[in-house]
Amino acid sequence: MRPLYVVKAGSATLDHETIFREIAELSARGARVLLVAGGAVFIERHYESLNRAVPIRRMAGGDEFRYCPAEEMPFVVAAYEQVALPVVEAGLGAHRLAVFASVAGRAALVSGTPNKPIRVVSDEGRISVVRDHRAGVPDAVDTGRLTALLDAYDVVCLSPPVAGADGEAPLNVDADVLAAVLANALDADHLRLVTGTPGLLRDPADPSSTLRHLHPGEGGQFAGGRMRQKVRAAEIALAGSADVAITGPHTMADDGGWTRFWPEPPPAEDLALLSRTVTIPSVSRDEYELARYLVRWCAERGIEAWIDEAGNLVAVKGGGPRRLMMLGHLDTVPFRWPVRWEAGEHLFGRGSVDAKGCLAGFLEVLSVAEVPPDGQLRVVGAVEEEISSSKGAFHVRDNYPADAVVIGEPSGSATLTLGYFGLFKLKITATVSSGHSAGMDAVSGPDRLIEVTQAIRESVLKQAPEALSAVIDMWTEPGSRSNRAVAVLNFRVPPDADLASIEEAALAHAGADASIEVQRATPGFSGSRTTSLAKAFTRSFGKAGIRPRFVVKKGTSDMNTLATTWTGVPMVAYGPGDSSLDHTDVERIGVAEYRQAVGVLAEAVANWFVITGGKS
Repeated sequence: MRPLYVVKAGSATLDHETIFREIAELSARGARVLLVAGGAVFIERHYESLNRAVPIRRMAGGDEFRYCPAEEMPFVVAAYEQVALPVVEAGLGAHRLAVFASVAGRAALVSGTPNKPIRVVSDEGRISVVRDHRAGVPDAVDTGRLTALLDAYDVVCLSPPVAGADGEAPLNVDADVLAAVLANALDADHLRLVTGTPGLLRDPADPSSTLRHLHPGEGGQFAGGRMRQKVRAAEIALAGSADVAITGPHTMADDGGWTRFWPEPPPAEDLALLSRTVTIPSVSRDEYELARYLVRWCAERGIEAWIDEAGNLVAVKGGGPRRLMMLGHLDTVPFRWPVRWEAGEHLFGRGSVDAKGCLAGFLEVLSVAEVPPDGQLRVVGAVEEEISSSKGAFHVRDNYPADAVVIGEPSGSATLTLGYFGLFKLKITATVSSGHSAGMDAVSGPDRLIEVTQAIRESVLKQAPEALSAVIDMWTEPGSRSNRAVAVLNFRVPPDADLASIEEAALAHAGADASIEVQRATPGFSGSRTTSLAKAFTRSFGKAGIRPRFVVKKGTSDMNTLATTWTGVPMVAYGPGDSSLDHTDVERIGVAEYRQAVGVLAEAVANWFVITGGKS
């Protein structure tokens, strides 16, 4: 599933070409984009073109608002349809993007509940109650139709008003709140509320006073005027699992001002990076926002960091010939939920174990490490580790040579992983002539697929009795003349397995009615406890009073990818967390274990530089 950005841009921002270019860049990265267009300036322009005064009322508290009785709503709708949305269509069309643009109330894409009556003050100071003001709160979203539109168009743009749940005239709603409600309903990955200031300012008169990090209830005291609704919208969105930011001026670029909203404060300052890294969604192929945040985190600490051509985060200290690399990964498997702390002791969230806890620990160690003049310490957060491409690790393998590597994967703070099983992955396609399944001795595509799959399993197990196998995907492709059934068969093979013999045994089952494609053939890897890197960890465990376990795991990691061409390079995997929680909906990491792992790792890094420097 492609990531979803919900971007709210007010009418002043839509007057800048920058926002359209940035949305085009999101689309080019493969994101779906839902743009919510504000309209204050466009409404004023439309009313001016009609020589019609915008009706204004003043509330008892002193704030003014645009008065929208039922008879006024057609003019508001027309302002969006005839002025605002054409600006969006032209701006995005200039970037050759296919755009669907509509007011949210059309066909009840979004509906809302009217507000309660409002107390207003006349120019003479008399107080009265307005009951016909058509304003409300959006609270019902047609997610099915909007999802179909998002899949069909490069950008979907919605604007107020929404349909009235009471069946009366449309309801004017705040565009920022509309964006937040849409983000929650559609399970957006990212919400950006773009404004004309560099985020939310501590002092409105000082553009350099951007508040960088806020939690629920903290922003209201700094927000005045229209910014109050942005803060309200940001806090509404925290009920979902998107990462939320107010950005500007009139840009989503990270060199502008960003105020990020986080669902909960971390229990302690040393847990802030862990908490925030887990909070930013980064399902495979949607790693950019997390990488961008971590680059800024490094820059604030004087660490050289960048995003490389593959999309990896790269952070480096030192430029000497003794090179130690810590390789983690940015991406997670799909399906997210709001991140939360439980009693200040456990952090629940997708990726907390696999493997953002590892990556956060790597960066914490990098930030405090004292790298000798002849040393180099590099941290890489790789992309696409959780999918078959391993794009990030292959780029590392071919571009960042190292003398030793720590892979960031969870096995627990008291365990060192010396190796992993390899991966052998096949796509099997069985094709039979179309016919009725009730025919004598009929064999369907799935029947033949099952036969071939089982035969391949038996042959591979003869070559590697300890191999593990699973069919991880299966589908049929019916046709007028033939019936095809397809499966993806995955093998985990031990480090000493002969992949060439395994591949030969599997491909021997190909025939006229069965094709077999090797999608991945990555050998296993197992290192020694006597390498300089393993010794560095052993000393660290001893200093911490830990009796470590040394294991070879049946999964596969980026260690295997490096090992396809790297020889003689010591590698281990280390990281906090219970790996049995990987990919589950109860994924969580404990504070005590995380802190212990960071301490062990920091000591091991220092030990490695001592050992390899001849001072052990």
